[in-house]
Amino acid sequence: MEHITWDDFERVDIRVGTVVRVEDFPEAKKPAYKLWIDFGELGIKKSSAQITRLYAKDDLIDRQVVAVVNFPPKQIANFMSECLVLGVVLGDGGVILLQPERRAPNGYRVL
Repeated sequence: MEHITWDDFERVDIRVGTVVRVEDFPEAKKPAYKLWIDFGELGIKKSSAQITRLYAKDDLIDRQVVAVVNFPPKQIANFMSECLVLGVVLGDGGVILLQPERRAPNGYRVL
């Protein structure tokens, strides 16, 4: 494992946000959803998330998630993903979303 410095870590902007919209993403190579996430003063950012194995669309609305918000936008099929939602990747490929232990204000930084 390569070590990083505290300065490296501080450059990664990780924030909490609330999912406000979810759509199927049939154009993606692997099963995924299109997510719209409210990050408070940062606004609503879009993300493509391969989380269909463990989450139904209805389960995601109003769920808080943790995401990296300072990656450059990435084109995935016909959708521009603006942030990376974080999760634990299981051996079978399922993903468990990371979320705050209790409700937090949208846009607050994770350290």
